[in-house]
Amino acid sequence: MPSERRNRHVPRPLAERPTAPFASAEEAWFWLQRARLNRAEGARLDADPLAAARPCDPDDIVRAVRRLAAADRLQRHHLRVLDRHGRRLTPPDARLPEEETDAALWDEALDRLTTPLRAKGIVA
Repeated sequence: MPSERRNRHVPRPLAERPTAPFASAEEAWFWLQRARLNRAEGARLDADPLAAARPCDPDDIVRAVRRLAAADRLQRHHLRVLDRHGRRLTPPDARLPEEETDAALWDEALDRLTTPLRAKGIVA
């Protein structure tokens, strides 16, 4: 019986430079959105030597949001606001009457997201 060699998956090492946590959940959220836009455009997510190494993968933030949604800490209206303004890469402006409600939901959602991201060292 011939021996079969199996290819083993060996993960690539993480960046060896020190990582820099995000200053806020909002900063982490916009970083995630830029990464998603880049992926959608087919860009490879190679490390930028000038950019700060981050303590997470974009999917870590997505998992935190999904856990909060599953625990009913983030509701549909929170997720819609995060998605809509995340795609625009700008937070809602509470000074505008049409964005006043979105701004309140945005702040509430990011406040709830801060705790799990901070616990994982993603947010300082």
